[in-house]
Amino acid sequence: MMIHLVKQTTPIRPPDTLAPGRKRHANLRYVYTLTAFVSLGAFLFGWDQGVMAMIIADDRWLKLMQPANDWSVGFVISIYNIGCVIGALTTGFFADSCGRERTISLASSVFIVGALLQAASYTIAQISVGRFVLGLGVGAYSAGVPLYISEISPAELRGRIVGIELMILCFGEMVVFWIVYAFYFLNSDDWWRIPLAIQVVPALILAVGCWTWVPPSPRWLVAEERYECALEVLSRLHGSEAAELEISEIRKTVSEEQITTQASWSDMFKRPVLKVTLLGIIIQMFQQTTGTNGIFYYAPSLFKKGGITDPTMANLATGGVGVVLFLSSWIPIFYFDRFGRKAWFQFGLIGMIAALIGICVLQQHALDYPNSPANNAIVIFPYMFFTFFNMSWSSGSWTYAAEIFPISLRAKGNALCTASLWISNFVVAQVSPPIESATGYGLYVLFIIICIIAFFFVRYGLVETRGKSLEEMVELFGIDGNEKDRDLQDSVRQGLLQSSSRDEDATLVDDNSENIE
Repeated sequence: MMIHLVKQTTPIRPPDTLAPGRKRHANLRYVYTLTAFVSLGAFLFGWDQGVMAMIIADDRWLKLMQPANDWSVGFVISIYNIGCVIGALTTGFFADSCGRERTISLASSVFIVGALLQAASYTIAQISVGRFVLGLGVGAYSAGVPLYISEISPAELRGRIVGIELMILCFGEMVVFWIVYAFYFLNSDDWWRIPLAIQVVPALILAVGCWTWVPPSPRWLVAEERYECALEVLSRLHGSEAAELEISEIRKTVSEEQITTQASWSDMFKRPVLKVTLLGIIIQMFQQTTGTNGIFYYAPSLFKKGGITDPTMANLATGGVGVVLFLSSWIPIFYFDRFGRKAWFQFGLIGMIAALIGICVLQQHALDYPNSPANNAIVIFPYMFFTFFNMSWSSGSWTYAAEIFPISLRAKGNALCTASLWISNFVVAQVSPPIESATGYGLYVLFIIICIIAFFFVRYGLVETRGKSLEEMVELFGIDGNEKDRDLQDSVRQGLLQSSSRDEDATLVDDNSENIE
């Protein structure tokens, strides 16, 4: 009963002003507008990736919170990642039951509660609870937003569309540093509450918009057997002619999956879906373990050990990381779909390895020549790393994990892959400081080794998906079962083809009879 109250049930019909039988053209502006709006979730994701770094180092915050030790401070950071894991895993259930856009709206409500708890806290325990609740919302954003935008995007533009989400995420990472930096100079012990509280505003806008304006995913509508509504949404997005072709393909795929695939969590780990699950989990795991957050979370320490000893200069250099992330995030928007997924992953890894080698060399140089002006060159290599990472893995792993699963398992698969990313994020955040303290630049040597392993995994293990529709992924990954299953599916296809001519008027939108509500 509660699920029925949450999910969108209002009929979606053509506007009254649309003449009967009139063909509609693809409306990419509408696709981009929806993408930009729901990517407010990505903006908040980016905001909370960077909002706490300067706060937990401030003496005024430490005096108020009185953490028992460094582990207590670390817990404030890492408990957020645990919340993100749980939030990502629950996204599969809610996205399938309530719809993709309503799940994002619910996540925003949870996010608002977490943000307010943080801003109103006076103890480590209180802010930790707030961070955990906030993480539930961010985890749902991180799984739900790419899932939704991948399902409204044309196949040939999916990489670009997901790249827009990445750009907005990186914009949040850039903006939050300078916002926190500005409030840092307020003559108030409570300055830190402001950047934690103001994120409620975009979260509230997102919650209301996804509840009232953003349309459901057409693929979710088909799974709900709301074919007329699905066709109307597709027509608004991709035009009438493309919509008619897509609705037939989506309906065929969903019908086949209802016979050959039971949409349960256990199916994620059964052949032949197991291969897809492992590819998605591993690609998201490598996105985190190849060094991005090991550098991002602890950039001031990296610069300090590289010879930049002035804290103000180290903080400004860290702020430059946010600027580089934002600027480089535009690259995949314009170029990602021009080349294959595997080509981008491999190209990115080569640049990332070169940048990590540069960090190692410069940190050793700082040890040997602590006062050398050449030590300032350390700034180049984190910027180089994030440029190559952003043009390849940052958007590529999200795109890949969101597109490879069959419809009936897409929400659960994307949630599982996102949880893998957050677990990896948690591990990197916890182990990077002790490894760096014990080995110095040995941490970056470890990242180089992981990058090399990732390179061979991509080259020999990854399946290319560029230009494939979401419905074609089933065939691409061989999720057709055995010969008996294939015979059954053939009969299903024939039945669908035969019945489509008989019941087309009853199941698809009839432009001559529909009215907008």
